[in-house]
Amino acid sequence: MPAVVSFDNNTLKTMLAAGKYVTKNDLVAAEQWAAKHRTSLLEYLLQEQLLTKDLLGQAIAEHYQLPYADLNSHVPEADQARRIPEAVAKKYRAVLFEEKPKQAIVTTDQPEQMLAKIADLAKLFPKKKIVQAYSLPEDIDAVFLYYRKTLATRFASIIKGQKRVAPEIIEEILGDALSYRASDIHFEPQKAELVVRFRVDGVLLEAGRIPREYYENMLNRIKVQSRLRIDEHFAAQDGSMHVERDGLAIDLRTSIVPTIEGEKVVLRVLAAYVQGFTLGDLGLSPRYEELLKTTAGKPFGMILVTGPTGSGKTTTLYALLKILNRPEDNIMTIEDPVEYKLTGVNQIQVNPQTNLTFAKGLRSIVRQDPDIILVGEIRDHETAEIAVNAALTGHLLLSTFHANDAATAIPRLLDMGVEPFLLASTLDLVVAQRLARKICDQCRHSVSADSKNKKFTRYEGKGCSACGQTGYKGRTAIFECIAMTPEMQALILTRPSARQIWQLAKTQGARSLFDDGLEKIKNGATTLAELLRVAEPPQE
Repeated sequence: MPAVVSFDNNTLKTMLAAGKYVTKNDLVAAEQWAAKHRTSLLEYLLQEQLLTKDLLGQAIAEHYQLPYADLNSHVPEADQARRIPEAVAKKYRAVLFEEKPKQAIVTTDQPEQMLAKIADLAKLFPKKKIVQAYSLPEDIDAVFLYYRKTLATRFASIIKGQKRVAPEIIEEILGDALSYRASDIHFEPQKAELVVRFRVDGVLLEAGRIPREYYENMLNRIKVQSRLRIDEHFAAQDGSMHVERDGLAIDLRTSIVPTIEGEKVVLRVLAAYVQGFTLGDLGLSPRYEELLKTTAGKPFGMILVTGPTGSGKTTTLYALLKILNRPEDNIMTIEDPVEYKLTGVNQIQVNPQTNLTFAKGLRSIVRQDPDIILVGEIRDHETAEIAVNAALTGHLLLSTFHANDAATAIPRLLDMGVEPFLLASTLDLVVAQRLARKICDQCRHSVSADSKNKKFTRYEGKGCSACGQTGYKGRTAIFECIAMTPEMQALILTRPSARQIWQLAKTQGARSLFDDGLEKIKNGATTLAELLRVAEPPQE
């Protein structure tokens, strides 16, 4: 999928200044931030909410002297979109935005290319004037989903052709997974069929089924591309592959395990949808965002992000790294796997085959004169001990940790053998998080409800083509933060229980995961059913 925009900083600055979309002072601040953090000034403007994506779209449209077609708020119906055949639509990146008796408004994210081809489009709308408009690339891509036939239909067509069945089927599966922004692709063998499922916004959805006879060739192709043994069928194997699709480089982590029905494959899609992801996109309340920025601005100490697998911990840490990424600092990471690649950051991949573990890698990093260290996960006593000592000796250390909530992380670290006085001296902030699906913007509607004879408004998604009829599109994080205070440091020295830690944190203003989720329900971001899926009400 194309990036949101591909303009350089100077062009963006000229564009936004011409339409007075941001003030001169804000542009100066954005330029300074972009130069300091080696990124686009757009990232700063969006992160600080000085600019919205719709205003950005309007600015670009004005740059091209075209009207702006907001496909995010006014999504065309499927039949309307298909008035332009798929081949033509994708060739010119064109979408029929509106059709009137005497004109057809066609929008694109590549105006220069389409301008020369208006005659081609005019044949589709005889006796009507073609009016060109501009839309953002990601909104054009969302409309293009209308053209995709079901995987089952495309599988049948490929099999009927009897050509290169395995590679073509894998291509179609990858294409759909990227279109629906899936985080994982599951290949699950059954007696007569192969079931393909996608994890979209944290929930598994069936994508299609293939006759079992074609799976062996598909499996061998995946193994070859992942540099795994094709003659091994009874042991677990892990690998990775790199593919290019529509100009986008995609890294996939491969996991194969033997089951009683055959070898099951899971492909984890790495870093495909996080281009331009910022701290402001996570769903942090203004108070928590400020707390995170302030703590990360300290020269040394430790920030831990806790939660189960797939709760967005690494994404949160990388959003922080983007802010901390400055030419004057040496940032080093040790991860398994390296999920996001950042320019200017020295990233190390754990490799058990060469005995490069978290602990050994972290020992080496400390000797590399680092300012900021990211440890993918603290898993054992040795890694925990080195991490704490690194934070104690003048380094800012970021890491993830498996714990159910923020309060539980502290007793778990003490149980791992970290001395209480060392933990109290180095730990600055513990963050717990979960990911909840967001209500789809296109079909969200309000619903009146009663609670203790008081009426209040909540929101739900009806289900539409934009969200695949689920009522949800995208995810937001819910958070729980415990900051170190003198009272909390004194409590840690007594080896407290998680309950004691949380009781003190509550008196100091901490809010539970569930309470943070309730705020997002009130704001119309998610639903109670979704909150209950990922978090439990606090036990008093």
